[in-house]
Amino acid sequence: MRLRTRCDLMFDIAMPTTFVLMLRPRSGAQQWINREEYNLSPSVPVYEFTDDFGNLCQRLTAPVGIFTIHTSAEVIIADYGDRAPGAPFVDIQSLPDGVFSYLLPSRYCESDRFNQMASEITAGQALGYDQVAAIEDWLRTNIRYVPGSSAVPLSAAEVNTQGFGVCRDFAHLGIALCRGLSIPARMVVGYLYGLKPMDMHAWFEAYVGGRWYAFDATQDTLRGGYMVIGYGHDAANVALYNQFGSEVNSCSQRVSVQLISD
Repeated sequence: MRLRTRCDLMFDIAMPTTFVLMLRPRSGAQQWINREEYNLSPSVPVYEFTDDFGNLCQRLTAPVGIFTIHTSAEVIIADYGDRAPGAPFVDIQSLPDGVFSYLLPSRYCESDRFNQMASEITAGQALGYDQVAAIEDWLRTNIRYVPGSSAVPLSAAEVNTQGFGVCRDFAHLGIALCRGLSIPARMVVGYLYGLKPMDMHAWFEAYVGGRWYAFDATQDTLRGGYMVIGYGHDAANVALYNQFGSEVNSCSQRVSVQLISD
């Protein structure tokens, strides 16, 4: 399917402020960026770099006053969710070097606290993909998806105690449970066609059967329409923007995803 994504941000800047943005998607095995637009008003110098996770990031200093960011892209992606029941667990010694770090606890994913819980959730499942699918089902059944309920990132332990959360919170708990079983897992942020209410979205991927597979317990089933902007260990690595040096009022954020063609 061909989608058009759009994100508009507006800030009220009290003093010159440095931003690091992560708003540009990349072409890859699962998506092809056919066209892209990126506008800043007022126009300022921008330095672009690729972070440690391969995400495209932009560093700039916003001037005093109203500062707006507009991004849009046309992307070609699969119209189905890629599933692989029975895909095997990958032994630790066989993991690619770039995947190994996704086994370790991180700021919002305290995986060293979830081994027993993960083992109980996945009891009787074949090692690998089927374990992750059981975790996804458990999240869907036991954690309530409440859009707008969390303004700041919560850790996996906090989400598990609270019992509800936003998409980011579901991803944190899913990642921690996977890592608790020595299955590499990473956070993904981007767009989802048909998401209600429409906003930026987060889900997680697990490394089984020699590749990454997507999982999203906030939706009834995995379908097509996911467009990736960034990957990371958890929400600390995939913020759409970070500002430094002063407090900034975020005036508005508007997100849309339109179907261009099937």
